[in-house]
Amino acid sequence: MTVTIYDVAREAGVSMATVSRVVNNNPNVKPQTRKKVYEAIERLGYRPNAVARGLASKKTTTVGVVIPDISNSIFAEIARGIEDIANMYHYNIILCNADKRKDKEIRVINTLLEKQVDGLLFMGGTVTDEHIQAFQTSAVPIVLCATRDENGIYPSVDIDHEAAAFDAVNTLIRHGHRDIAMISGTLQDPANGYARFQGYKRALEAAGIEYQEDLVRIGNYRYESGVEAMKYFLGLKKKPTAIFAATDEMAIGAIHSIQDEGLKVPDDFSIISVDNIRMASMVRPQLTTVAQPMYDLGAVAMRLLTKLMKKENVDNPRVILPHETILRLSVSHVNEE
Repeated sequence: MTVTIYDVAREAGVSMATVSRVVNNNPNVKPQTRKKVYEAIERLGYRPNAVARGLASKKTTTVGVVIPDISNSIFAEIARGIEDIANMYHYNIILCNADKRKDKEIRVINTLLEKQVDGLLFMGGTVTDEHIQAFQTSAVPIVLCATRDENGIYPSVDIDHEAAAFDAVNTLIRHGHRDIAMISGTLQDPANGYARFQGYKRALEAAGIEYQEDLVRIGNYRYESGVEAMKYFLGLKKKPTAIFAATDEMAIGAIHSIQDEGLKVPDDFSIISVDNIRMASMVRPQLTTVAQPMYDLGAVAMRLLTKLMKKENVDNPRVILPHETILRLSVSHVNEE
């Protein structure tokens, strides 16, 4: 049979209110009484009902996290940062995968809000009007992680994707490359895909290089689209000498497509990307990339959410974390043989 708070009170010889105060760490309990209650809890194997405690306190100490694609290693690392800070502040995480489907993201958001989470972290997907409508059905604090809404309505933690892309392309330009292709993410994603595309164009313009539409292919951020995009570039009469891929996964797909044709990176094509997933240092040649601080994105977003949930002062609700260019072996000077 389930052990109740009434059973613990009877076993310890105290009131149910006293047991409740002990379970909820209320300081207004004598040490001797607290010891008796803990001993009774241990003897009976009592486990406090989290739902009942949440109803009483109007707090569930749970945070909902919406992750767009659980198979993507970027989000796994971000989630690790979220969980570490959540544990530090004694919050539990409900992690929901949306399989990169907007309809599922909206459904998951509504489900988490119905479950009375104390806060919500929305990670890495495009924030549409439908998302904002779902967010506005509840008054709980919401933080966007590794993404932003276009109008800056919600607190967010992200990198400057446009600047990261600019730095990546500028690295190729500094190595003498002028014919630079891009494997882009979707341009319907303003916070990430379109921003990185704009960074690519701005770097070309700053160097006096003409933008060529046929040197851009749109991918879906994943490995397979990198393979297909590179096949297209390999079929061009005038081939690019360097490729900027909007994500490491697409860059790795491009590397393998080049190698499948008996060509070499960086001898025949230089490649650079953005993210710095673990695989970037495992692929051969090791991938030069612009790193976003994935763990820190999650950790800072969760800390921001804890402040909002506790109604603490927040100096900057829209945080931009620094990125860093990691030079490895996939980029060489255009004139090197």
